[in-house]
Amino acid sequence: MNHQSDQYYINKVLEGRVNAFSVLVERYQGLVYTIVYRMVKNKEQAEEVAQDSFVKAYKSLKNYRGDAKFSTWLYTIAYRKSLDAIKASKRMITSELIEEVSEGEMELVGDALNYLQVKERKKIISDSIMKLPEDEAAIITLYYFEEKSVKEIVEIVNLTADNVKIKLYRSRKKLYSVLKHHISPEISSKNGRAI
Repeated sequence: MNHQSDQYYINKVLEGRVNAFSVLVERYQGLVYTIVYRMVKNKEQAEEVAQDSFVKAYKSLKNYRGDAKFSTWLYTIAYRKSLDAIKASKRMITSELIEEVSEGEMELVGDALNYLQVKERKKIISDSIMKLPEDEAAIITLYYFEEKSVKEIVEIVNLTADNVKIKLYRSRKKLYSVLKHHISPEISSKNGRAI
């Protein structure tokens, strides 16, 4: 039913058919909420920031030039709204102490994740991402879950490509550090070692 392109609905909204915007909201509300929630780390605040992001997108739609995908433009708004909310709340979000991991351990993460059940894995990964600093949680989410390219992430978070790559690398290491407490018993039992 809603198989038209984003631009089709944008044009309808700009022509005065404001209800067409609801299709765009439907398409992207889950993804926007996920990014916002992983940054602000509070469900109620995430709902509010996600809603504010759509309101800003609607009000700014006439300024959307189409240089980037609509989703990239929308994620940029959500990312910046999240940063504003974090600053406004003036609360210190403390990340758990995340230990450094060696390069050898990094290679184990791919195999080890296969040992976790699918639902459990999603929950554990989501909870682990929540332990990362806000900007890193957003970048990991955009890259792995929204499948955005480094170039698109650069546009969203307003960092250089090198900075995004460095943050991705560091975030993966931190994420593995958090995840290895869940997967180490699985690795040990598969290798025949005592847990």
